[in-house]
Amino acid sequence: MTDTLLGSCLCGAVKYQLSAPLQAVSHCHCSQCRKSHGAAFASYASVRRTDLHLLQGADRLMSYPSSEGILRQFCGQCGSSLFWSNRLGDYPDWISIALGTLDTTVTLPWQKHVYVESKASWYALQDDRPQGQ
Repeated sequence: MTDTLLGSCLCGAVKYQLSAPLQAVSHCHCSQCRKSHGAAFASYASVRRTDLHLLQGADRLMSYPSSEGILRQFCGQCGSSLFWSNRLGDYPDWISIALGTLDTTVTLPWQKHVYVESKASWYALQDDRPQGQ
């Protein structure tokens, strides 16, 4: 994996750089992630907040407090879901990055599916994939 990763929203108004390797790669099946992404699940990985650098469009970044302590951030122009964080959780100094917004190619071998008990009824999760809570 490269030392620096770049990402952006769909319209390119918000651009960011990550200066540390991605951690905790997961595919979340909770209803909030499904609704936020409009998909069967949302794919995220995390970095320390200090390793996320907004290069452009900080003024376009919008926030939505989806539940207590949880903040979801997205582009106010195109609506791309970009980040989420939990200031009340075990890792308040970390932020999760929507993997689909990365512009740099990455290989992420360790991944898990979380909140699969909430998965979309129309999505068939294969039995051989790692799962977690």
